[in-house]
Amino acid sequence: MKKNFYNSYFKKITNALFGVETNKIDSLYKLIIKTSRSKSTIFLFGNGANISTASHVATDFTKNAKIKTISPNDSNLITCFSNDYGFKNWIAKTLEYYASKKDLVILLSASGESENLIKAAQYCRKKKIKIVTITGFKKNNSLSKKGNLNLWINSKAYNIVEIVQMSILLSMVDKKIGTEIYSSKL
Repeated sequence: MKKNFYNSYFKKITNALFGVETNKIDSLYKLIIKTSRSKSTIFLFGNGANISTASHVATDFTKNAKIKTISPNDSNLITCFSNDYGFKNWIAKTLEYYASKKDLVILLSASGESENLIKAAQYCRKKKIKIVTITGFKKNNSLSKKGNLNLWINSKAYNIVEIVQMSILLSMVDKKIGTEIYSSKL
């Protein structure tokens, strides 16, 4: 292992984070606030580690920023819908049951090539539900071609993409609150 592994690694994270277009981050923030003010719901989806990110962010948006956000990731729901409709359709089916036209769907993917997220985006486009994608790897990945707003992270490293996704979304919680330091009992 390199002697300066951490310095090099953290520099890659910093470069990836600062490589995301801040005007698009701000557009996402405004879209989240607009969705919240209209009393609509924000849905967050991902696979693997990104389902954990989606869950974490949904909790912080809801509790701390007072923005109604959910990440439908109950194992019963996922396995039922995957069994009955196929894994590639479970997210689209979830949206069919829960989402409405005024809601916002945020799809997290490192590669932007996850079939279940692509199918979800197709469903949203058909139903005119707003879609935001936050992806890495290739800039013009399949998922990013389906979003209304697309944030791209210039990295091919899963962990770096996922760290930046989390950083972008959690920064919006702090922006909404107006500070980075606050009590857990907001």
